[in-house]
Amino acid sequence: MLVASCGSDPAPDTLVAKAEDVESLVIGTRFSQPGMSEQTLDGRFVGFDIDLARFVANELGVDDEDIEWVDVTADERESALVNGRVDMIVGTYSITESRKQVVAFAGPYFVTGQAVMVGMRTKDIDGPGALNGKTLCSVSGSTSAQQVKQRHAKDVELKEYPRYADCVTALLAGQLDAVTTDEAILAGYVAQNPELLKVVGQQFSQERYGIGLRKDDHRGQRAVNDAIRKFIGSGEWERSLRHHLGASGYELPAPPAVTEG
Repeated sequence: MLVASCGSDPAPDTLVAKAEDVESLVIGTRFSQPGMSEQTLDGRFVGFDIDLARFVANELGVDDEDIEWVDVTADERESALVNGRVDMIVGTYSITESRKQVVAFAGPYFVTGQAVMVGMRTKDIDGPGALNGKTLCSVSGSTSAQQVKQRHAKDVELKEYPRYADCVTALLAGQLDAVTTDEAILAGYVAQNPELLKVVGQQFSQERYGIGLRKDDHRGQRAVNDAIRKFIGSGEWERSLRHHLGASGYELPAPPAVTEG
């Protein structure tokens, strides 16, 4: 069989073929990132990433009820795509050159940057440069904590958990001093706990979120890129962001140009 890039039908395991033939998709995301992707106590899935994932699936011909959601942690994402556990990943997945050696991306659909979150009463941390001697939390498999240690603070005590919700619980319990990851993720926790949490300082990196796909799925990449452009152009991109992150006070960025592929 000729490959899809030569104009023939895609192989059976490509995203478009799965959507057309099986009319269902398995989408990897995060179940505990308020504002972006979260499973509520009554079992619903909500957030900006969830809205985008549903929009893309619908554009591919898959109804909401035919989506299976899978919780994929940061250090499982590449393997989940490679081994076929999920068909695509929509969950604050930063596009990097090293990841593109293993998987493909559509997008970017959102651009943010890394920041620091502390308790509302904290006075002695005003950004990443004030973390020396502090206990910092981030997620295993992410680059966030290492970036702080390399660029801003050499004497940070690092704690790593599977999920940011674990970091936030420890922060609220007084077991650590700060949490670091992308500001869009932190904004969701601030919106959920505005009287308890705050983001301090400025963003100190650029993170371009993309939808993760199997490597060399060129037809799938083109189809998802088209769906992202439609999501942005229809106004749903801005509406969803304001709905899910507006309460945090997070300054919403402009929609990015879709350039992958």
